[in-house]
Amino acid sequence: MALVYQPVMQLSGILVSLLGWVLSCLTTYLPQWKNLNLELNELEIWTMGLWQACVVQEEGGMQCKDFDSFLALPPELRISRILMFFSNGSGLLGLLLSGFGLDCLKIGERHQEQKKRLLLFGGMLFWISGITAIVPVSWVAHATVQEFWDENIPDIVPRWDFGEALFVGWLAGFCLILGGSLLNCTVCSTEVHPSSVHYAVAEQQDQRQCLETET
Repeated sequence: MALVYQPVMQLSGILVSLLGWVLSCLTTYLPQWKNLNLELNELEIWTMGLWQACVVQEEGGMQCKDFDSFLALPPELRISRILMFFSNGSGLLGLLLSGFGLDCLKIGERHQEQKKRLLLFGGMLFWISGITAIVPVSWVAHATVQEFWDENIPDIVPRWDFGEALFVGWLAGFCLILGGSLLNCTVCSTEVHPSSVHYAVAEQQDQRQCLETET
């Protein structure tokens, strides 16, 4: 029964990881990392991402302006850019490695140990990708909370709030870590591979033939 569930767990792990990687890439380019509601002008909502700041008007229009300088950004946004790129890259590499290590893939059937290593490395890369996606999102969220409750800022000054991209990033990190865990569980399982079963059966048959010839 375990031999039946192993390919299912592998496919589930890589599909969940693929979903997390897509969400991580989406988080990187979404401009809604922070939202700013202006009480004086409720018809406009300002948003800020890693690459640009946008203003959304009630009529449905949206105008965005790219940041002029990388060095002029706050520290959390600068580091978040780097970490999100690293997350996307490691997630893509994990997809490639774990894809070649799937049991349902007929390539390399005779090299099961190498396929297991590919799955293991792919699962570890998904862990790294998930962690490096959660860290920048959580850092920006922490900085937003600190600024929101900063007593040194006058009450009349508008405060930034959580944007939708933060929640997408948390979901992406969770999916990547979950997918990597599923893949690593299939590698670490102590089930016997079918090739070893066939080898054991053939060895038993040879022993029986030897006993029959001796008698």
